[in-house]
Amino acid sequence: MHKYEALSEQLSKQIEHEIKTLTYKDLSFDNSKVIRRKGETDKANIWRTPFIRDIDKIMHCPYYSRYADKTQVFSFYKNDDITRRNLHVQLVSRISRTIGATLHLNLDLIEAIALGHDIGHPAFAHTGERHLDELYRKHTGKRFLHNLQSVRVLDKIFPYNISLQTLHDIAAHNGELELDEYAPVPIESFEDFDALMEKCHESIEFSNHLIPCTLEGAVVRISDIIAYLGKDRQDAVRAKIVDEADFYDEEIGSINAEIINNLVVNIIENSYGKPYIKLDKKHFEALRKLKRENYKKIYNHPKSKELLDVTVKPMMSDIYGQLLDDLKNNNRRSPIFTHHIAQVNQIYYLHSTPYEKTEPNQLVVDYIASMTDDYFIELHQYLFPDSKYPVVYRGYFDD
Repeated sequence: MHKYEALSEQLSKQIEHEIKTLTYKDLSFDNSKVIRRKGETDKANIWRTPFIRDIDKIMHCPYYSRYADKTQVFSFYKNDDITRRNLHVQLVSRISRTIGATLHLNLDLIEAIALGHDIGHPAFAHTGERHLDELYRKHTGKRFLHNLQSVRVLDKIFPYNISLQTLHDIAAHNGELELDEYAPVPIESFEDFDALMEKCHESIEFSNHLIPCTLEGAVVRISDIIAYLGKDRQDAVRAKIVDEADFYDEEIGSINAEIINNLVVNIIENSYGKPYIKLDKKHFEALRKLKRENYKKIYNHPKSKELLDVTVKPMMSDIYGQLLDDLKNNNRRSPIFTHHIAQVNQIYYLHSTPYEKTEPNQLVVDYIASMTDDYFIELHQYLFPDSKYPVVYRGYFDD
């Protein structure tokens, strides 16, 4: 028997009354307080609010369309029913906006954060991120984190003049560290933000504990977890990694619809009119339990990891080394010049210094992080035509 929780009658009546009488507490981020690096440009008007401008820029970024061919969890599957990263960011946006609308928050800011939060995520999900981090750290001592790369895409690679609020809360979206309560920590300037980003690149631990600066960012952060908990279970069944019976009747449900409904209801129940976003103890512990189960039964399952570790890891090492050599040797025929640097330079937003003058390891990381799964595979074949790494796709009709 499925279980769908509902808002308490008392809170439902309160919300309905406050909407009718316009007496609800407005805790939304004030558009007039937006901060940009270039404050004299990108001024809002009556039909393009500050964060609508951010949304438009994010959606027209060349890397936005690449969400469609980046693994969310399961790589090398020819199956259009298995989630790709484009659907994930849409689900995060939808869940966030549902919560934000009920809490009377700034929906444009929520959407900007949600749509941009994974734009720097490399191919092959967290396996790809882990291998790229290992390579970058080996060569430079610095860390690669997809949330920080998302900021870099929208602030440095393509200097779009995105707002401080959107960029900070994209950086703070990391869903691997769940909290029962998110109380925003405001940030006052890009100077403070840049210092935070530098610390984050030096320490994953510091990055994981970065707290959103707005309630809107806090909503996106918890919604990121809500969006994948049950959806990854659906996909694992479709990918034949697990059987549906492997998931028990949990405290807050075992299927995607139950999990989303019950966590969203509980957040609204515990956060309405409050200066924080909160789950009660029961729902928070249930969320953590579901997440642990997902790691045990899905993310760390041999079928989910082995193929990627024996293919993607050595292939990424090959690509990284070759591209780095091409930069050092100024090989202008290399794809890093013709496919990556040339594309970045087509954007009419001006860089403070020429993009190709960026430190070579950073250029290589930028390029690899931008790749889709299929592009990565094809680039490796192009650079190493004699390679025999076993890239095998599971087709629609494979048992």
